[in-house]
Amino acid sequence: MMNAATTGLAAGMALGFAGYFGGFWAFLLVLVLGAAGLIVGLVVQGDLDLHARRQR
Repeated sequence: MMNAATTGLAAGMALGFAGYFGGFWAFLLVLVLGAAGLIVGLVVQGDLDLHARRQR
């Protein structure tokens, strides 16, 4: 299992490669899709309950 530092390093490297090779818009696309993937992963894992947050 990857810890938070390793995951952050991998995400930073992916954003760096996207920014260097693809430019600003590729950087933004990778950033947005990465955030969406993080949210989906947290929901599937059970660490984030969107239903409870929505009722506040």
